[in-house]
Amino acid sequence: MRVVVLGAGVIGTTSAWYLAQSGHEVMVVDRQPEPALETSFANGGQISVSHSEPWANPTAPLTILKWFGREDAPLLFRPRADLAQWLWGLRFLFECLPSRTRRNTDSAFALALYSHEQLRQLRRDTGIHYDFDTRGILHLYENGGEFEHAKRQAERLRARGLDIEIKTPEGCLMIEPALKHSIARVAGGAYAASDECGDAQLFTRALADLCGARGVSFRFNVSVKRLEAARGAIERVVIDGEKGIEESLRAEAYVIALGSYSPLLLAPIGVSVPVYPVKGYSVTLPLEPVDEAPRTSLTDHARKIVISRLGDRLRVAGTAELNGYDTEMNEPRCAALVKRCFEWFPKAGRPERAQFWTGLRPATPSNLPLIGRSKYSNLFLNTGHGTLGWTLACGSGRALADIVSGRKPEPEFGFLGFEAKAKGATLSVTPRPTG
Repeated sequence: MRVVVLGAGVIGTTSAWYLAQSGHEVMVVDRQPEPALETSFANGGQISVSHSEPWANPTAPLTILKWFGREDAPLLFRPRADLAQWLWGLRFLFECLPSRTRRNTDSAFALALYSHEQLRQLRRDTGIHYDFDTRGILHLYENGGEFEHAKRQAERLRARGLDIEIKTPEGCLMIEPALKHSIARVAGGAYAASDECGDAQLFTRALADLCGARGVSFRFNVSVKRLEAARGAIERVVIDGEKGIEESLRAEAYVIALGSYSPLLLAPIGVSVPVYPVKGYSVTLPLEPVDEAPRTSLTDHARKIVISRLGDRLRVAGTAELNGYDTEMNEPRCAALVKRCFEWFPKAGRPERAQFWTGLRPATPSNLPLIGRSKYSNLFLNTGHGTLGWTLACGSGRALADIVSGRKPEPEFGFLGFEAKAKGATLSVTPRPTG
């Protein structure tokens, strides 16, 4: 059938790829002039199955209070006269309960593991290139308490089949020799050898080309104005076409993959989703052959920062700022990323060459994405991936294509509406994580 996908980031483009593989006629619509120019443009680059524990966990409330008011805090809450922000915050606190954290972690892990398998299969099938590296991810801990927690988390992940090992400071140095210059203290690490990193923007653009070769059409520089519904289904998407003239797009199914902007399009038709924009930052450092930059992708858990080698560039990304749809660059937060990078790697390039970026992550309170059917029979969601969009992209796209095609997705995850559809019940957009 004919499917219109709204959004050409990594989530929308992977959705289009797997929908086309399933035999559907697909059109992708985006307001930008090419794919992956918003949230997917310059993220941290990690495919991190080992980082499935959400931000919402029992330690988060006190940690956020400790950071409150610090301009360089890894997680910064800027209170606004915004009901959506406060409701999201209350739901976030609920998801910090130990039982919810365990369920959310298990669900995220199941989807991440499946997604990684799909990415590797796609790479084998197509030979796609995107500055990827398969050296694994090394998680670094400065605090002894955090390191002890990491040990317990590693045991749970190993029990579920992930290759992850606890490392002493000396073991961390063996995995990443560039740490020998570090002025930051390492209490220990956890090494996930099967994890990867890669450039999400390069991947998305290359996959869009592959989609085009399969017959997927793309319409860029197109703004979606509204969805129009009648008799329990979406009748059309209204867009601003050429020269600002309204135009209708009609299909048998519609997929919302608009990231943080998904709630704004869905609210007028009565679909409320717990997605709120969380602003993140990244720094990209060009590298020279003489620079002693890391080869292994790393996660700094004390500062919630990831560092990835992408070809001849070093990507440093992190921080989370709840400030509505504000996309202004915050210099202190950018400077904090650069400072921390050079604490770990004093010889990793020249800080004055740093290129800065900021973007909005579409976060749910649980950090679990919303994937599946809405209350409208032909309207599907693939949004709310938060900090794990790149990690979960291929699995989310494949699962979404299965649901649109009437198949049960493989991973143990709370896909929206799928079970309810089979029972003929009323469908909901509330995520139902499974453990």
